Amino acid sequence: MGDVAVGARSGHDGEEHRGRPAESAVPAADSAVTSGNDSGAAEDGRVTGEHTTAEGQGPGGTARTPKKPRSFWKELPILIGIALVLALLIKTFLVQAFSIPSDSMQNTLQQGDRVLVDKLTPWFGSEPERGEVVVFHDPDNWLAGEPTTDPNALQTFLSWIGLMPSAEEKDLIKRVIGVGGDTIECKNTGPLTVNGKALNEQDYVYAGNTPCSVDDQGGQFKVKVPKGYIWVMGDHRQNSRDSRYNQADKHHGMVPVKDVVGRAVVVAWPINRWATLPVPDTFDQPGLNAQPAAAGLTVAPQGIALLGVVPVVLWRRRKQ
Repeated sequence: MGDVAVGARSGHDGEEHRGRPAESAVPAADSAVTSGNDSGAAEDGRVTGEHTTAEGQGPGGTARTPKKPRSFWKELPILIGIALVLALLIKTFLVQAFSIPSDSMQNTLQQGDRVLVDKLTPWFGSEPERGEVVVFHDPDNWLAGEPTTDPNALQTFLSWIGLMPSAEEKDLIKRVIGVGGDTIECKNTGPLTVNGKALNEQDYVYAGNTPCSVDDQGGQFKVKVPKGYIWVMGDHRQNSRDSRYNQADKHHGMVPVKDVVGRAVVVAWPINRWATLPVPDTFDQPGLNAQPAAAGLTVAPQGIALLGVVPVVLWRRRKQ
């Protein structure tokens, strides 16, 4: 047997090759290395043992001792950093919380409610639609004379990352009544009409209020909304300084679409007032969108389809 071992090391044919093909020796060696179960592969087993010991395993292929996990206090700054980055990204591109500072949107929204505003869809070209509740930047000193708060350092930090509304931003929240191209009119106490269609607003206008206010300060009006603007009103009609009462500003009471932060989609706080903010059914009534410009849009796709068919017909005729 000693000669056989020497023969195997020197490359000469030994006793182990008799009675079987020479090439079968190679798979036998491979099997010994990978499985570690061949008692005849002592040399390979020794080398393997030295290799695994260098990697942290004990002699004989014992399990390597696991590394000690990193201390929680060392990982905490990393976790906080990741959370801050995610919060900033969410605030900038997805959702932001806003606080309701007044009663102008009662009973839909109460003072102190927290709403979540969708800021994502405007990035894809979506514009405000009739009936939506939207947050927008002050177009032209609508909030002049309103009291301002002096937040502490913690409130400033939380508002910076989007967990609290910012006290420095001059934002308002109202309901969109008209969009570009709409004609809106209020006569006497109402109803409010859009493009000649009366709105049924009893589901959201504050109980006891009339859709239109009888006064000489803007409650009686007829306006046409320019493209790129919206006309907004509060649900608490007799307690809302909205588009009606800002017609003397540089936008004539209109809100530029570019100043719209996003649509309020849900009341998130307090928990007992959790609710979504859908578009009321009255804004889906037939004929509300019946405007001259809309008729042209229905013809345009047909013309485009015709232009697309003509080259195909000509090509088929040439092949024939």
